[in-house]
This record gives sequence, C-alpha cells and structure tokens, in this order.
Amino acid sequence: MGTHSAAENIAAEPQTAALLEGLPRARLERMHAAGMTILKSYRALEKAGRNVVGQCLAHQGTFYELEHYPRGDVFDEEFGAQYYYHAHRPESGEHGHFHCFVRKEGMPVGTHPVKMPPDTPRPTGEDAICHLVAISMDSLGYPTHLFTTNRWVTNETFYPAEQTLEMVDRFRVDHVWPCLATNNWITAMMQLFWPQIRHLLLERDRVIAEWQARHPDRNVYEDRELEVISQIAISVDEQISLVERALKTVR
Repeated sequence: MGTHSAAENIAAEPQTAALLEGLPRARLERMHAAGMTILKSYRALEKAGRNVVGQCLAHQGTFYELEHYPRGDVFDEEFGAQYYYHAHRPESGEHGHFHCFVRKEGMPVGTHPVKMPPDTPRPTGEDAICHLVAISMDSLGYPTHLFTTNRWVTNETFYPAEQTLEMVDRFRVDHVWPCLATNNWITAMMQLFWPQIRHLLLERDRVIAEWQARHPDRNVYEDRELEVISQIAISVDEQISLVERALKTVR
C-alpha cells in the first residue's frame, strides 16, 4: 500500500473477537446500535440502486485520482467532523478510500499534538486537524479495510493514539449533504469498528517510534518512505455478529 506500508513492522492482524474482549456493555451496545445504523443506511441506498461512495461522486463530474469528493469535502461545523473520498492506490486493489478527521472545534479540552521538530509544516492553533482513520472501499461501494497514515499524507497536526481515540467518539456528521445515509454510515463506522481503530492507532504509534529509533537523523513524520502505517481487514456483518455474541455474555 502506498509508498511504504511498513509491512515488516506490523504484527499479524489480531482476530476480530480478541479485539472485543473486555469491552464494557455500554461500549458493546454503542457498537451494536452503530451496526444497525449501517444496515439501515445500506437498505435505504440499495433500494435506489445506490451506495455510500456513489453518493459522494454524484454530480461531481469526471472522477480523477487524488481529487477530493465531494469537492470541498464534507464538514459538520457543530462537531468539527470532516471527511472526503478519493483514490490513488490502484496497486492496493481498492476503488478508493475515505479519510476521516476532527478539526479544532471538535477536539476535547486539553488535547495536545505530539512534539515534532519546529520546522515541521503542520497546521496548528485554530487550524489544527486530526486524522482519525481511513476506510478502504471496494468497487461495489462497501468497506474492506481500515488503515492509518503518516502525518505528511493528509497534512494533519497529528495527535497521540489515546487522544485521537477520544476524538473518534466525537466524530459525527449530522446533516444531509451530500447524502444523509452516507453521513449516518460514516459516523456509525467510527463506532462499530472502535476496537479496530484503537488497535490501529496504538500500532501506528508503535511503528513510528520504532522507525524513528532506526532512523534518528530523519523527521519520521515527514519521511516519504513511511506512508500507510497500520491496516486491518473488516467486515460489517462479522462485526455485528461478534458484538451480538459478546452482549449475551457480558453484564
């Protein structure tokens, strides 16, 4: 994937069930509700022969690699959530992917970005932005993987894993443009796959630390040899099934 997937740094993908172990009932119920929202969004779109990707590309003209869709991105001022769809990795087998962010107005009080060399060209202050995760999509418009990227890829500010995970719970796009079903879907994806996102963010920080230790003369966050850092395959149906099974055993 990308310039360098850091594949030699990434351990084998954990079993999905293992990622759900130890989650409190409140988290599992939140995940299950998100799963039902995703299925409802699929049903509404499929009735009209549509999918979440197609709704972002509709009325946008020719689909070009690297361009953001819909143009101007999707942004919810109330929650500081932002996303866009684009494509530029044909070697990965995906159609394209969504990048999901939280901007300054949606960040918890006391959030601080990681320390970097002072000349690192990143947005700060009121322009600060945090990349949460990317969602790979297939040619039919359904998700196949989640992955994280290095700072330079999305020109984000970059926050530690635990702080980024707090922002995942704050991600919400609560309006109708470009499509209510797509906005509900992407909001729910952050919740249904919260355990996977937690794993990916922790893995991202681990790989970055190891990469910096091996290349002490480089600014790891600007290193073009490190692009996609952690990734994991996902299945909506499998995740919902495992959540329902876990809910039967946890108090």
